[in-house]
Order: sequence, then C-alpha cells, then structure tokens
Amino acid sequence: EKAVNLKKDLAEMQEWMTQAEEEYLEKDFEYKSPEELENAVEEMKRAKEDVLQKEVRVKILKDNIKMLATKVPSSGQELATELNVVLENYQLLCNRIRGKCHTLEEVWSCWIELLQYLDLETAWLNNLEERVQMTGNLPDKLDAVSDALESLESVLRHPADNRTQIRELGQTLIDGGILDDIISEKLEAFNARYEELSHLAVSRQITLEQQLQTMQETDHMLQVLQESLGDLDRQLTSYLTDRIDAFQMPQEAQ
Repeated sequence: EKAVNLKKDLAEMQEWMTQAEEEYLEKDFEYKSPEELENAVEEMKRAKEDVLQKEVRVKILKDNIKMLATKVPSSGQELATELNVVLENYQLLCNRIRGKCHTLEEVWSCWIELLQYLDLETAWLNNLEERVQMTGNLPDKLDAVSDALESLESVLRHPADNRTQIRELGQTLIDGGILDDIISEKLEAFNARYEELSHLAVSRQITLEQQLQTMQETDHMLQVLQESLGDLDRQLTSYLTDRIDAFQMPQEAQ
C-alpha cells in the first residue's frame, strides 16, 4: 500500500509538471503593450515561486522512496527509477522557468531604462527649444547677442550618449518583437523632434555668430574712429590755443 501511494504521488507530481510546462513555457506570448509585458513578468515570478515551493514535496517523496527501498528493495528499486525521471524533469522545469523569468525581468528593465533615457532627452530638447526661442527677439547690443550665443552653445554641447542608449535599447526590444509598435512610434516622434530642433538651433547659432562678428567689427571701427576724432580734437585745440592762423595749418586740419 505504501508503494502504491508513492507511485500515485510520483504520477501526480509528473502530471503537475506537465501542466506547469504547458501553462508557463509553451504558450506564445505577444507583448504589444506595457501592461501585457508587466503582467507576464508578474505571472512568471509567481510561476517560479510555485515551482520552487514544490521542492519540499519532491524531497519528501525522495526520502519516503529511499526508506521504502531499505524495507522492500524490489518495490523501492522500481520507484527509485521513476523518481529519477521525476527529479530530472523537475530540475529541468525549474531551470527553464528561472530562465524565462530572468529574461522577462531583463526585458522589463530594458523597457523602463528606455523610458528613463527618453525622459532625459525630452527634457534636454525642451531646454534647447526654450534657448532657441530666447534668441528670437534680442536687443541690438553686443553683450546680449554674446550671452545668447554662449547660452545656446552650452546646450548644444550635450553629449550623444543618451541618444545612443535610446537607439540600442529600442532596437533590442523591437528585434525581439516586444512593444515594437509603441517603441517605433516613440522613437519616430523623438527622432523627428530632435532633428528639427537640432537643425534650427545650429542655424540660429550660425546666425548669432555672424551677427556677433558684424557687431564686433562695427564696434571696433567706431572705436578706431572715436580715437581718431579724439586725436584730431586735441590737435585742433592746440592750434587754437597757439592762435595759429588756419592758412598756416596742414591741409587736413584746414
């Protein structure tokens, strides 16, 4: 009777493992929304816990069969053979479920990381757009143009590392057929805005550089002219002070 019960327990354990494999490993999942992916991750976590909890039952079966084998070697040997099959299948099931759980957790982490990088770069694009708009109505002053140009250039020096991460993370998920529609839409919108703002900012930068150069050249010319007029004023003043007749002055002074 003991052997019959143990044989029945082994059969039930094998049946449970077959059902677990069908439910958790053989279903075709399509992750088309973050909610579906998140639910799949949670389901696989529960599956892993469920399978690992059966380890206690497997150990009890193993101990009981060993004990039976010492008392009834013939029955114990037959059950030991069946037990080895169950143990091998159980270990395989544990490894596969652990592997799938780890993979889904990595995919979810990849999705969250992608969103974080998109948030960072979107904040940078917002800042860039704001700086470009601030250069639209500048006072016609050298300092104002210089400060605006420096401010715009400081934003444009933003490193490309985050955009590289966005491209690689997005491509990894798309290649796996995971959230591909959503990610493609997000990346397309981000890239379009990035290209538009980058070109606008660089164009505005060139305009400001040209404007600044013209203002600097004009300022220099005015400075030279002012100095020349100052010299002439001092020279004429000295002529007047010395009461020199106009016809005695050099032609340019006349």
